Amino acid sequence: MVKKYFYSCLFLIALFTLSSFSINDEVIRLDGNWHFEIDRNNEGITQKWYNRNLSDNIKLPGSMAEFLKGDEITLKTKWTGSIYDSSFYFRPSLKKYREPGNIHIPFWLTPAKHYVGAAWYQKEVNIPANWKGKRIILHLERAHIETRVWVNDKEIGLQNSLVAPHVYDLTAYLTSGKQRITIRIDNSIKELNVGPDSHSISDHTQGNWNGIIGKIALEAASPVYIDDVQIYPDVKNRKALVKIKINNSTLRPFSGKIGISAKSFNSSKSDKTQEILSKIIVAKSDTKIIEIELPFGKGMLTWDEFDPALYHLDVNLVAKGIENNKKVSFGMREFKIEGNKFLINSNPVFLRGTLHNCEFPLTGYPATTVEAWEKIFRKMKSFGLNHVRFHSWCPPEAAFKAADIVGLYLQPEGPSWPNHGPKIGLGQPIDQFLYDETIRMAKEYGNYASFTMLSAGNEPAGNQVKYLNAFVDFWKAKDNRRVYTGMSVGGSWPVVPNAEYQSRGGVRGLNWNKNLETESDFSSAIAKFKVPFVAHEIGQYCVFPNFAEIKKYTGVYKAKNFEMFRQELADHKMGDQAKDFLNASGKLQLLCYKNEIEKILRTPGYAGFQMLGLQDFPGQGTALVGVLDAFFEEKGYVTAQEYSRFCNSTVPLAKIPKFIYTNEENFKAEILLTHSGKTPLQNAVMSWTIKNEKGNLLSSGKFNPKTFENANGIFAGDIDFALSEITAVSQLNLEVKVNGTDFANDWDFWVYPNKNPEVSSSVYYTTTLDNKAKEVLNNGGKVFLNAAGKVVKGKEVEMHFLPVFWNTSWFKMRPPHVTGMLIQDKSPAFDNFPTSYHSDLQWWDIQNRAQVMNLEDFPDDFRPLIQPIDTWFMNRRLALLFEAQVGKGKIIVSSADLGPDVQNKPASKQLYFSLLKYMNSPDFNPEKKLDMKVIQDVFSSPSREIFDTYTKDSPDELKPNSNQNKVK
Repeated sequence: MVKKYFYSCLFLIALFTLSSFSINDEVIRLDGNWHFEIDRNNEGITQKWYNRNLSDNIKLPGSMAEFLKGDEITLKTKWTGSIYDSSFYFRPSLKKYREPGNIHIPFWLTPAKHYVGAAWYQKEVNIPANWKGKRIILHLERAHIETRVWVNDKEIGLQNSLVAPHVYDLTAYLTSGKQRITIRIDNSIKELNVGPDSHSISDHTQGNWNGIIGKIALEAASPVYIDDVQIYPDVKNRKALVKIKINNSTLRPFSGKIGISAKSFNSSKSDKTQEILSKIIVAKSDTKIIEIELPFGKGMLTWDEFDPALYHLDVNLVAKGIENNKKVSFGMREFKIEGNKFLINSNPVFLRGTLHNCEFPLTGYPATTVEAWEKIFRKMKSFGLNHVRFHSWCPPEAAFKAADIVGLYLQPEGPSWPNHGPKIGLGQPIDQFLYDETIRMAKEYGNYASFTMLSAGNEPAGNQVKYLNAFVDFWKAKDNRRVYTGMSVGGSWPVVPNAEYQSRGGVRGLNWNKNLETESDFSSAIAKFKVPFVAHEIGQYCVFPNFAEIKKYTGVYKAKNFEMFRQELADHKMGDQAKDFLNASGKLQLLCYKNEIEKILRTPGYAGFQMLGLQDFPGQGTALVGVLDAFFEEKGYVTAQEYSRFCNSTVPLAKIPKFIYTNEENFKAEILLTHSGKTPLQNAVMSWTIKNEKGNLLSSGKFNPKTFENANGIFAGDIDFALSEITAVSQLNLEVKVNGTDFANDWDFWVYPNKNPEVSSSVYYTTTLDNKAKEVLNNGGKVFLNAAGKVVKGKEVEMHFLPVFWNTSWFKMRPPHVTGMLIQDKSPAFDNFPTSYHSDLQWWDIQNRAQVMNLEDFPDDFRPLIQPIDTWFMNRRLALLFEAQVGKGKIIVSSADLGPDVQNKPASKQLYFSLLKYMNSPDFNPEKKLDMKVIQDVFSSPSREIFDTYTKDSPDELKPNSNQNKVK
């Protein structure tokens, strides 16, 4: 069975490889060795390098950096990308990472070599004699960026596209025998500037590489040829309109026949059409577009995320002495909008998406094989996703082929972030280029079923509303196979009224400055939008770096940023805690994604979300926002099965007013279901259980059968569970299932006694380290110091319950600075406060906005009971709660507000009780001894290491890379 699947996959891949070529083309692949030379002084054209042998060698497909061509990385490397935080260049503690031979750039991955400018590639090719009279083209897939081509000493032309192959017609320049083809590639940013942070060119993501990475070939075919085929499905009427463009490059009129037929190829069911024939006449040196309707029978197969059925369209152009064929892959699907909903084949669909930012850490450039993309997309789909947005770039054709196979809805974008430098709507070259590029995208990839949405780019500046209104109107009139928005933007950008849907921020995030709950939704915020609203870049919750990932960087890029962060952690005496920090911060990150996604799923009328992201983003300061790493591999703290419980086509939901209860209350929850399936859930029964931490069943129930149509937040039933029999402090779990399916979801909540027993205590409670506290300690007593609001050493570190957003470097140390907490959960200090080793919802009223203590002067091996995890750019050793021996006595110090007088904070109250009981037990025996002065210093002396940006300019102005990519 495995072998059968393997060979079936190979067969599909082979068929897909054919889909973009004429079947009867003769092809000379140009992969392999090329002569090569770097043109540092931009003198190759005037010195006619195309007319001499180049002095070096390289292999194509590939990039210069891949073959160690270019310059060493230095502090003066002219990167393509904004540097928001220039403190790296000035911080004394980072001086060793600025030394020659030990350069560690923290902002992004570091290539083996770097080069921006012109480089020349040259190859001699033997042209067969039987190619005489044929049309010959040079096909360059994913050249980066501008190409100029010569055949021998004749220049053919110049092309500049970041989204489509560069194709040159060499018919008039090639003769049989040995011919020299020379290509000049320039990856510098010129007047045509898409923006240095655009993911199509930026060092933040794929890198600004120089080379060609896809198919490189000469193709010979008939001089009368099929130039373009575009297929427009009409699912309702079971037919497709096929538009075929025929070019006649001969000096004689052409008269012949064209035939089309379609056959399915990747489904358990099969279907094929009859061949439709049509006569065609094309004048000499002319072009003709013919439109043919292709009817389907009752067995027509449709494409969607659940059943991605595909067809091959065979197009045959025949006349005496002429034959030209094309095979084109497509799916019968309609992706439309009705009100505020997306429809796939008239069925409502909710988009569960992530961004792909061109993360390819081994090569630095995007994959051009179906296998590589299929692996990525299947991983995404295993985490419950059905949608991908490509942030300010368009992937190669292989990505569309793979998405068609897997069943994903794609939103590629124009290759521009026209903000930091260029601006739209002001007459700059970018204005026309975005039209040109998206037209090329539609021609090259428009038949792929997965290409369902289009955005002009990301977060623009300029006269954007007028420009983007016109852009959307242009595309709505031109091509109805997909839906269109202006650009993908944050919440502060102006609304583009003509956009068919909004990919927009502002209606996202978690309002966790108040009591935690799962009752609220985004209904009021999206009510003003009458078109589908897709949440832009939700999440961005950071996790601590996974230093085990470093060994994966075996390619052209190295994780020098990770290496630097790892060494900094070790220098701050916490190198042994790296894995614990990863897992603890990861669990908080997961909790945040779960709650934000569920809040969107609870919202009626919400159309979808685009996470940032499922995987890490290796640039922009190193944004570790994914539960997967940049290789799309799991980090160890969550599996796809666990993640897809709250992110899936069908998700049980619970409206819960709070997560901490006393045993005099009732736990109440309203159960909902969000469904976005192939069909409605007929007569579905939803059931629920409540269990304790040992897995013992406390209560259960089920709701009456109900049919659930595709919609968000559909009411299923209510739960009311009395907690009076919960006599011990407990962590309980509510699980809700759709019976007979794998769809299930769960939530933890905590039950504390309404009144804890009195603790007979000899502990001296104080809010300052006063003389009495010192006396108690000197005499062998016990002290609980509630130092909330009194911290000096560490007061610059701001902790919220939510973790670092994106990363502190990109936002110049904007708070919060902490990525969760590592808790010594096995300590008897927490015997009466159920907890795991990481922040969870019961920690909110303790952790949120609490001060942290900087332990920079404590012994190297000192570990607090509760340890906030600092941003990895600083790696300060922090504490929220620690215990120690002082003098002859023992102390617990808390910078969280814990004490007998704390009101309206039930978790804080319960934790204090647990700590007090611990302090009055024989178990209270702190391992480490501290000098009183070390503790006193936390409340009297500032931290020695304080973050300084060193520059106060706006991000685009930051030194030492000032303005290098701006349009003047």
